[in-house]
Amino acid sequence: MSLSHELQLHIAQLTEIRSILNAMKNLAFMEIHKLQRYKTMQGQAVTNIESAALDFLDFYPGLAGVDDHAVHVCILLGAERGFCGDFNESLIDAIANKAYSGVIVIGSRLCNRQENIADEVIATLEGANVAEEVPTIINRLINTLSALHAKAPLQLSIVYHDNALHQISQRQVLPPFLRQHEQSVHYGNPPVLNLEPGEFFAGLIDHYLFAVLHEIFYISLMAENHSRLQHLEGAVNHLDDKTVKLQRKSQIYRQEEITEEIEVILLNAEPL
Repeated sequence: MSLSHELQLHIAQLTEIRSILNAMKNLAFMEIHKLQRYKTMQGQAVTNIESAALDFLDFYPGLAGVDDHAVHVCILLGAERGFCGDFNESLIDAIANKAYSGVIVIGSRLCNRQENIADEVIATLEGANVAEEVPTIINRLINTLSALHAKAPLQLSIVYHDNALHQISQRQVLPPFLRQHEQSVHYGNPPVLNLEPGEFFAGLIDHYLFAVLHEIFYISLMAENHSRLQHLEGAVNHLDDKTVKLQRKSQIYRQEEITEEIEVILLNAEPL
């Protein structure tokens, strides 16, 4: 097989790989736009719950106390799929010097690296590939948290990528509303309740946890797809550059082969 023909086969393989990577890049781009809508709606829901909690805690501040015996658990929210650069590695580095009583690792790719995370890994869960899978993953996470909470009170923090802030964020979700309560503005009239204050606040926490987990998962999944989009864009550009170089090289080899064929024809024609 001639060198030019071998290069053409290699170029065909690179073209096929490029087509696959470009399709993955387009899927990531569409997922980002879908997640942006979900994140905006979920963020508004979280804001509304926080506003209601702020009003409530102005009149019942004692319910927002922190349990000194709470176990500090970290949820490390990583990637389910690959092609997203150092997405998972940067999360591992972010908690390297943190002291947690336990770490819940989410995302298959990150779970494969759990030996590099900490000895305190207490649970691993699959992550979401697309936005539609987020509710299912959160239900599994809540079941895990419920089992842990049955043993001891929890102080729960989530470490995740936030593309809007261009950094890794840590957000405390249990106990909730501490930051909002510190910034509270006192209202003139207490809220009208149909439940006992303690019962109402417990239900409010449940609603808040469910809503804020959705918001954070959407933020993280959107950051993951941003990272994947950039990574695949670089890979596609690299393949394009390599294909152009190989095509030029193939043309040179083909010209040399044609020249050699002409020389052979001329040499064979001289005796005649």
